[in-house]
Amino acid sequence: MSGKLSVVIPVYNEEKTLSEIVRRVALVDVGMAKELVLVDDGSTDGSRGILRSLQKEHPEWIFIYHERNMGKGASLRDGFAAATGDIVIIQDADLEYDPADYPLLLKPILDGHADVVYGSRFLGGGPHRVAFFWHYVGNRILTTFSNMMTDLNLTDMEVCYKAFRKEVLKSIALRENRFGFEVEITARVAKGGWRVYEVPVSYYGRSYAEGKKITWRDGLWALWCIIKYRFV
Repeated sequence: MSGKLSVVIPVYNEEKTLSEIVRRVALVDVGMAKELVLVDDGSTDGSRGILRSLQKEHPEWIFIYHERNMGKGASLRDGFAAATGDIVIIQDADLEYDPADYPLLLKPILDGHADVVYGSRFLGGGPHRVAFFWHYVGNRILTTFSNMMTDLNLTDMEVCYKAFRKEVLKSIALRENRFGFEVEITARVAKGGWRVYEVPVSYYGRSYAEGKKITWRDGLWALWCIIKYRFV
């Protein structure tokens, strides 16, 4: 299969999981060339040291370093700009999502049906950690409200796993620096009339003790962003 996949991995204080997620991403067979784009967002633990070592081992990969924490949205924006692949997948560095699901995400695009593919933790399929009832409720509320504003029928707007044809990302001017990114990119994809598909993905959610970062404040900001990007 021709073409190249770029996997953009934002990193912020993920020293416990970073090496393992990079190993899994590097090993997964997607039937095409693959590059990793790793963006360190001002980590204060050992993440940057791990990335420096990886950079020496893999000069063919792309490494970006923020001198201060700018947010996940800013990291993804920089990663998208640097990516050279025909298709781009977002991969968190915390092991909540399994790169073994990449073929599922890629298939609708490679078959010519989709321009954008969202994973969904709620469609069934792979393993799904049972926890965080109120996170589930909040996600459902945000996804439903987003669908009302965009006229999409997604089941999991806030999911990490999203795959894009590079042309889609080139057509979108993203602004959000933090967790409002998910809302903004969904709104801009909908406004652009791009073909969106969903596929089931597995989910190994972690606790706050294990390093989960998103909070209720991020949920409130996402609600505001849903309204904002309906009109902007």
